[in-house]
Amino acid sequence: MAQTAPDNAGEPDQISGGHLVAKALKAEGVDTIFTLCGGHIIDIYDGCVDEGIDVIDVRHEQVAAHAADGYSRITGKPGCAVVTAGPGTTDAVTGVANAFRAESPMLLIGGQGALSQHKMGSLQDLPHVDMMNPITKFAATVPHTERAADMVSMAFRECFHGSPGPSFLEIPRDVLDAKVPVDKARIPQAGGYRATTRSAGDPDAVQKLADLLVKAEKPCILLGSQTWTCRATESAVKLVRELNVPAFCNGAGRGTLPPGDPLHFQLARRYAFQNSDLIIILGTPFDFRMGYGKRLSPEATVVQIDLDYRTVGRNRDVDLGIVGDADAVLTALSQAASGRTDNGASGRKAWVQELREVESAALTKRLPRQHSDSSPIDPYRLVHEINEFLTEDSIYIGDGGDIVTFSGQVIQPKAPGHWMDPGPLGTLGVGVPFAMAAKKACPDKEVVCLFGDGAFSLTGWDFETMVRFDLPFVGIVGNNSSMNQIRYGQIAKYGEDRGRVGNTLGDIPYSKFAQMLGGYGEEVHDPADIAPALQRARESGKPSLINVWVDPEVYAPGTMNQTMYK
Repeated sequence: MAQTAPDNAGEPDQISGGHLVAKALKAEGVDTIFTLCGGHIIDIYDGCVDEGIDVIDVRHEQVAAHAADGYSRITGKPGCAVVTAGPGTTDAVTGVANAFRAESPMLLIGGQGALSQHKMGSLQDLPHVDMMNPITKFAATVPHTERAADMVSMAFRECFHGSPGPSFLEIPRDVLDAKVPVDKARIPQAGGYRATTRSAGDPDAVQKLADLLVKAEKPCILLGSQTWTCRATESAVKLVRELNVPAFCNGAGRGTLPPGDPLHFQLARRYAFQNSDLIIILGTPFDFRMGYGKRLSPEATVVQIDLDYRTVGRNRDVDLGIVGDADAVLTALSQAASGRTDNGASGRKAWVQELREVESAALTKRLPRQHSDSSPIDPYRLVHEINEFLTEDSIYIGDGGDIVTFSGQVIQPKAPGHWMDPGPLGTLGVGVPFAMAAKKACPDKEVVCLFGDGAFSLTGWDFETMVRFDLPFVGIVGNNSSMNQIRYGQIAKYGEDRGRVGNTLGDIPYSKFAQMLGGYGEEVHDPADIAPALQRARESGKPSLINVWVDPEVYAPGTMNQTMYK
C-alpha cells in the first residue's frame, strides 16, 4: 500500500530562534549555560537539549552571570548565562559589570517582550540594551529569527576584540519562538567567524625592551591577570628564569610561578617597586590596586604591556608601552634577548638575594600570627591552615572583604589558573557561582572557597544548586559577624561609638545552613580544629561549609591602611 506524503512534503526544513541560538553556542564551544528560567527564554533550553549543552539552573540571576564569568576564567572559553526579561536581566547586571572590569569574555542573553508588542508595555519590558551598553563590549537586540545565530557569533567576536569582556544580546520572545527555513538562516561554523588575535606587539618596541632588560641591574616584573587570560605561563616562566628576573603575581596571574620558586616573591613587592631600576607591568592596569601607578619609583624605567591600548599609560606615564598578547610578547621578548654574550642574568644574583632577605624578614615577622593559638581565631591562622590544605589540584576562590585581604598575603596557589577572586570591581557574592563554574568545568580538581560571612550571605542560597548538581567543594566561612572592612573605616573616621552602624551581622552557624541543604558542615572555635575539619569536608564528597569563628577585632593591614580607597 502506498504511503501518503506528509503535509509538509517538499517544504524546507524549519528551525526556531532558540535552536539557532543553541547551534551558535555550540559552534563557539559552549557546553554549559547558567540560567534562571523565564517564559521568554525557554526555546533556548529546548535547543540546548538538542545540541547537548548542559543547563545549570540557579536561584538568582546574579549567580548565573557570575558563574558564566567564572567559567570563562577557568576554561578560556566564553561563558554564557541566559536570563529572562526585565528583573531577570537587571538581576544579572552585577555579574556582567564584574566581568567587564575583570576582562572576562562572557555572553549574557536576556529575554524581551515580543516585537509585536514593542512599546505596548509587555510583561517585563525594559530598555535592556541601553542599560547594558556602558558595561559591555557589545549590546544589541536580535531583530529577526534568521539573524539569531549570526548575532550570537557577532557578540562572541566582540568579546575577544582587544582585551576580553562581556557581550549582551536581547532576544524578543517572538524572535526566539518563530521558525524560519534553515537555508535562510546564517549558522556560523566553528572557527570560521572570528580572527585569531595574538599580536606580538611592535617588534621595535620589543627589541627596545629586550635591550633595557639585558642591561638592567635591578629589574622586576609583575605578572597580572592577562598572564593567565593569554595562557602565557610557559613563556613567563621561561623569561624570568633565563634572565633571572624577580617576579610578582597578582589577580589571575597568581600561580604562574609555584610557591618556593627562587624567583617568585610575594611580600617584597613594595620594596621592589621602590628600588628597581626597571619595572615591567604585564596585564595589570594602574588602578587602585597599583596606587594608580604612584607606588612605582619615579626613578625606575617603567614598561607596560597590555592587550588594550587604552590601559597603557593610563594614570601614570610609562617609558615604553607595548600593546599585545602576553604570551606572544613574552615569547618575542625571550627571543630578542637570547643569543647574547651576557644577558645580565648572573649580574642580578645580588639583587635577587636582596629581595629574598626582605621577603624572609616579612614572613618571619608574621609567622607567629599564622601559628597563633588564640581564641577567637586570628584570621592569619585560618588562611595559613587553608594554604597548608591546598594541593596541586586545588582551585582557590576568595569571596569577601577583610578575610580575603588576609588570604591574599598568605595563600599561594600551586598552579596557574588556580586562583579566583572578583577582580577590580570588588564584588562580594562571587564565591558560590565561581565554585559552581570551577567544579563544572574541572570536575577532577578540588575547589576550595573562602567566604566572608557577609559575602556568603549574598548568594549563599545557591549552595543548594551545588548539592542538586552534585558539585562538591570545600567552603570555609571566616565568620566575624561583621562587614569588617567597612567597620574598621567607620571606627577610624567616626569613633568606636559609631563603629557598629550598618555593618553588623547575626551570629549565624553556617554549618547548619549547609546541613539543611544537604551538604556537610562543621563549626570551628579552636584553631587546632581547623585542619581536621577541612580534611573531613574534603572526605565528605559533598558541598561543605566549615564555619570558623574569627576575631572581629583583628583587621588585615590593607584594611587598616584603607588602601582600596587611596
